[in-house]
Amino acid sequence: MIKLPKHLQTLKPYKSGKPISELVREQGLSRIVKLASNENPLGPSPRAVEALSSAATDLHRYVDPRATELVGKVAERLDRQPDEIIFGHGTDALLGYIVNAFTVEGDEVLTSEGTFIGIRVNTNKLGRKIRTVPMKDYGYDLEALADALSPDTRIVYIANPNNPTGSMVTRSELETFLKRVPDSVLVLLDEAYAAYAADFDGYPDGLSYRQDNIIVTRTLSKVYGLAGLRVGFAVGPARLIQELYKVKLPFEPNSFAQAAAVAALDDDAFLQRTLETNRRSLAMFAKALDRLGIPYVKTYANFMMLLLPSEETAADFYEACLTRGLIVRPVASFGVPNGVRINSGTEEETEFAIRVIEQVHAEMLNPEGHHVRE
Repeated sequence: MIKLPKHLQTLKPYKSGKPISELVREQGLSRIVKLASNENPLGPSPRAVEALSSAATDLHRYVDPRATELVGKVAERLDRQPDEIIFGHGTDALLGYIVNAFTVEGDEVLTSEGTFIGIRVNTNKLGRKIRTVPMKDYGYDLEALADALSPDTRIVYIANPNNPTGSMVTRSELETFLKRVPDSVLVLLDEAYAAYAADFDGYPDGLSYRQDNIIVTRTLSKVYGLAGLRVGFAVGPARLIQELYKVKLPFEPNSFAQAAAVAALDDDAFLQRTLETNRRSLAMFAKALDRLGIPYVKTYANFMMLLLPSEETAADFYEACLTRGLIVRPVASFGVPNGVRINSGTEEETEFAIRVIEQVHAEMLNPEGHHVRE
């Protein structure tokens, strides 16, 4: 019998949100709205879709492993050098490469409870240690994180805004924290939702900190609607980025992903429509949740996290929404047992979701006005 490594025995395969096709088969519903995966409700960038047909004629060719055209476009837009940028199949893949490149067995990755599950999975599957500090008001407690730095710490991971809570680390908080981090510790800033957070005063653009121990990751999955193609990139000191090329799979992102990303980055009109749709939807959700008395975390991303009384109530809420055609995401696996995440939608999707939440909320209250399961 093949012996499995101890660290692999504790891992579980990734479990995504329920696919629409599966829900149709199970429930026989004619109307389904999926607001579970922080996807762009407008679909992909139209320019990206157009680019895919042209890219199809070159499918017999291997892709450019350094994504030269795509890297060049991003370098120009961000005022960076091409050798400071690397692309991969989504931010999740890049997190794995970063942990692989800059840690060895026995090293530690430090982060917060209740943050993006990808950093925990990528750390554990490489047999590295991950250590967390408690959240503060459903966000990062950077003071506690700095206090927790140890001689074994090699990477500190900060998702800003944080997924799944939607909370934000401010510029002043981050700069105070950075002063306490030794040069030998890599600060990994995951800014998957930076385009949404840029609306808010005090949001720190990680790319403005050109330190030798900072790497910033971003994605085109959200604002440009390319989640199905998996396109993410990392920006940092050239010396560190070149090390990532040693561990990255050579032919990624694939040719479709690269072509679509190049075109999408020029689609400023789509980007602005996406941001405006997000603002309207989240405002509608906030108004409805306030009226219903359902608590939630103030968000700086394209989703919000509802706070239910318990993990059991959150699971019940999820299932009740599901039977009515609304797919949301319970986030116990992220480290927030009582949380349910819902992302922004079109106006029609948002109205549908609010109607479902109203029905579920009423159903889950007993005559005394308390949740049945607390």
